[in-house]
Amino acid sequence: MEKSNLSEAENGLQIPSPASFANVDEKKVLRKMDVRLIPMLALLYLLSFLDRGNIGNAKIEGLQEDLNMTSDQFNMCLTVFFFTYAAFEVPSNLLLKKLRPSRWLPAIMVAWGLVMTLMGLVQNYHGLLIARIFLGVTEAGLFPGVAYYLTMWYCRHEIQLRQALFFSAASIAGAFSGFLAYAIAKMDGIAGLEGWRWIFILEGIVTVIVAVMAFFILHDFPETAGFLTKEEREFVVHRLKYQGQDLNAAHVAQAEEFKWAYVWQAFKDWQIWVNIFVYWGIVCPLYGISLFLPTIIRNLGYTSSTAQLLTVPIYITAAIFAVVAAWLSDRVGKRSPFIITFLIIMVIGFTMCISSSTPGVVYAGVFIATCAIYPAFPGVIAWLSNNLAGSYKRSVGMAIQIGIGNLGGAMASNFYRQKDGPRYILGHALELGFIGLGIIAACILLFSYSRINKSRERKLASGAMEHSPEQLSAMGDRAVTFRYMY
Repeated sequence: MEKSNLSEAENGLQIPSPASFANVDEKKVLRKMDVRLIPMLALLYLLSFLDRGNIGNAKIEGLQEDLNMTSDQFNMCLTVFFFTYAAFEVPSNLLLKKLRPSRWLPAIMVAWGLVMTLMGLVQNYHGLLIARIFLGVTEAGLFPGVAYYLTMWYCRHEIQLRQALFFSAASIAGAFSGFLAYAIAKMDGIAGLEGWRWIFILEGIVTVIVAVMAFFILHDFPETAGFLTKEEREFVVHRLKYQGQDLNAAHVAQAEEFKWAYVWQAFKDWQIWVNIFVYWGIVCPLYGISLFLPTIIRNLGYTSSTAQLLTVPIYITAAIFAVVAAWLSDRVGKRSPFIITFLIIMVIGFTMCISSSTPGVVYAGVFIATCAIYPAFPGVIAWLSNNLAGSYKRSVGMAIQIGIGNLGGAMASNFYRQKDGPRYILGHALELGFIGLGIIAACILLFSYSRINKSRERKLASGAMEHSPEQLSAMGDRAVTFRYMY
């Protein structure tokens, strides 16, 4: 981007006022961004979630029996994915900005598409185990990468709706997964391959094809967006730099340059580690549902085909709730009331599952729980991203949250043991335990953010500005001018 009044602001000279962008239609700019960014990102995540979760569909089509695996071996194949998935998320987010999203994201997508395709050719437990390890490595960068990438385009009072539109692709993937598995399983015997192998092969090939398209469709950053005018690009960059600050204080641009200090700030930030417990309260039920929902429904007495199809209305409804809840959360500018409410609704759903053996009640319970899980998840992602200032600290902090948080998936993949069917009381009870932990952590964050904001307001009211604009910029969300969103 050409040198403009933005560079003057960064050097401590006159900061552009809103009047400088009087000719820019904000709603029009947002519509442009939504149309150019969200559909492609949603498609990428749909395929990602489809590829990591379709092993649950393959299981009820005979994968475990054909590979002569025990139930513990199957659960181990689910678990190892999350270890490599968590380990590679922080490095991937650091590489994302350096190597450009339009190159990095499609590249890792091609890699996991190839792994998924080859997973359809495994012949035993060890082959599947190794394939799942590499699937974790190759998929690690997509979700934290896209979640961070969206914060480079949208302000914090807009981000949850976009996170939800992007993440609702996961619930659509859940619906598609059941429908596609039902259809693809009919290919059983073609080319001498079982139906579950075709689930992996065909979905992997589609992933590679879409990845090639993404090379030509994805955009990098607002500064280089060809679909925006020069003035619109400056407007987007400016509004991102000065968000989240007290309106009565001097505006300070958020730090954009890379320093290792910002990486360590993220690792030492208390709020990230508390937020991870909220994340676990949501992601453990999320993975428990996505990996085992077909099995849970089949064990209620339905056939495999009917179980696949009965997952579809659950996921479609959950996607709708996710978008509506995100719109409301952005509209009122609050995160915690929605997250805590959905966690409580999840308690109701899993309590129904654990307290009854009636198929209709259990199905209603997982339906209610799922319709709370999917709106809560983009909320917890948006909540942390809203409260991390500085581009690189936000990048690392979100990767830590999603990386460590997704170890909850490793735990959840062992909650529903085959020997505990058909009621799975242990699995549902463990989900309830993590949800309770999430409610406690969310309340801690809520009261802590409120207390810190009030303390900073008192300091500013007393005129105690102890740091220069440069120091405040480096401090990011720890600056007295920054306000946490809760």
